[in-house]
Amino acid sequence: MIVVTLQRKKCIGCNYCVELAPLQFQMSKKDGKAVLIRGIEKKGFYTIKSPDETIHEVCDLAAKACPTKIISVKIV
Repeated sequence: MIVVTLQRKKCIGCNYCVELAPLQFQMSKKDGKAVLIRGIEKKGFYTIKSPDETIHEVCDLAAKACPTKIISVKIV
């Protein structure tokens, strides 16, 4: 199981996550910040849990590329 978390409030809209993992992230047209597709919001953190381990590599690349380090990827 892969758990991806985005702390959206701290997003600066650099678009790296969308470029590296376009099936998991998109940019909001309202405020220009990243959106975790199908993410569940809880206290400012958006999280998805996926049994699809093929997303780990691209989400990990997005997390490493993020200049504000607001994306975390874990295998549970």
